[in-house]
This record gives sequence, C-alpha cells and structure tokens, in this order.
Amino acid sequence: MTKDSGSRPNRCNWRAVAATLGAAMLMACSTVMPAQSQESGVAELGPGEDPTYADLVTFALASDLVAIVQVDDAIAFPPERAPDVPASRVRLYIESLTQSLLASDRGVGESLVFVTDTDRESDGDVPDWEDRSFVIFADQSTTRPNEVQLVSSRAMFPTGPVIEARVRRVLRQLAASDAPQAITGLRDVISIAGNLAGESETQMFVETASGAPVSLTVLRRPGMEPQWGVSLGEIVDTSARPPERESLAWFRFACSLPADLPADAFLQSDRTAQQRAREDYAFVLRALGPCERRYS
Repeated sequence: MTKDSGSRPNRCNWRAVAATLGAAMLMACSTVMPAQSQESGVAELGPGEDPTYADLVTFALASDLVAIVQVDDAIAFPPERAPDVPASRVRLYIESLTQSLLASDRGVGESLVFVTDTDRESDGDVPDWEDRSFVIFADQSTTRPNEVQLVSSRAMFPTGPVIEARVRRVLRQLAASDAPQAITGLRDVISIAGNLAGESETQMFVETASGAPVSLTVLRRPGMEPQWGVSLGEIVDTSARPPERESLAWFRFACSLPADLPADAFLQSDRTAQQRAREDYAFVLRALGPCERRYS
C-alpha cells in the first residue's frame, strides 16, 4: 500500500546515487490526461500539473529508492478487496520493469511490483498504463527485493526529459557533501539600530538538525532597499546573499521557517528592537516566497 510521506526521516544514503541502467525511456502518461508535445512526441504534464521543486525534494527525502519504471501490467483490485477506495478511484497492483535506478541504498532487480491508488478515467474505466513509464519515489522491502512501497499514492509521475532532469538535479543536490541540513527552529534574535535614521542590522540564528551553525542577516541603509542573506558557518557574513530559487537551501528556509519569530528567541527585551526584528523576519519570508506544493 502507499503511505503518507509527511514526517518520515530521510533514510536514504544519498551518496549512493546509482548510475543509470541504460534502458531507453518510453512515452509517459499521467493520471490526469497530459498534453502531447508537438515537437518531441513525449507526453508532458500540463501547466499546473507538474510537481513543484518542493514536491520533488519532499518525496526524495522520504524515499530510499527513486527509479524510472515501465508498467508491464496493471491489475485492478476488485471493490470488495479495496473497500476504503472511493468509486471515483481504483487500487492497482503494478508489475513494472526497471528502466533507470536513480537513487537507492541497494540494488534492485529488473522488475519491481507495488500497489497504488489513482483516479479512474472520466468514463469510469481503469487507466491504461501498460507500456507507460513513470518516475517513482518508494521504499524497498527488506525481505523481497523486487517489492517497493510508494511513499505516497501521488509520488509517481509520468516520465519525460524535463521531469527526469529536474529529479536528477534534486538528487545531486541532496548528495552534495555540503547539502544544507533540516531547520528545526530559530533562536538568539537581535536587532541593532545604526547611527543614522533608518539604519539597522538584524541577526537571527537558525537551529538545524545537525547542529551546524546557520544565521540570517538583514541590513537596512537609508535610501536603499533592505539586503538580506544566509551565512553557513560560525562567522556571520554581512555580505551573504539570499539562497537561489530551486536550491536545497531555499527549500530548507522557505518550507521550514515558522510563520513568526518565537517569543523566547529574542535576546533583547526592548520592544522597538523586537518589532524591528519581526518586520525584518517578515521581509525575509516575503523574499523567499511560498513553499508551493501540488502533490506532497
């Protein structure tokens, strides 16, 4: 069965990212009917249907296997064997061929089997997935090497050159030796006014799962736009820059920072300084933008 990936720890050793097995990818389809590319002939997800960067990172962190598979057979469960599945959806037993192993703690066989729930076609029929290819995010069985469990019923996407490139980029980012760690909180917030009106510097120290030092700095100068950045290290770098969009650092901040500064995080009792820090923190959140998700 599939399961929710919301709060699972990352159990995958991402430095064990596997090499491609070399099998060619075939055309792909989606549980929502995809648009057909006129140039490549590859079925792509339509606008607003493709997974976001946050979706891909979330699923990758929750998985110990990422692979591209070609569906060999999809067998629908009879309704009496899937009583919890609504009439508009169907539970499928999938037999697939492994085309590319993108990441895994250990090797897999040439075939993988798993179960997933999906929407029926508009006419109520079971979707025809035979010979279609998908990228899946899953956990491997410890006793049956060819059995996997999707981390979510939505952690399965039709393949194509665009999504495969995006997934590979995420896996490379996670495998990097300096990959940013998960954020667990904020502490030691301080805001100091400068000598000139409108001049100030706010520092906010970020707690991480590994204990690695991380801090946010917001600088304000009269007549200039506020500047902010992230320092990764013991020394606060006032020339630090914001993290790039669709980077793992951006994901950690945009998807993990709390909506407001915790009341016990301030090192100052001065209310003016606290209010200035809150305004600077709100500025950082606006600059990061929302952590958009469509599937996770």
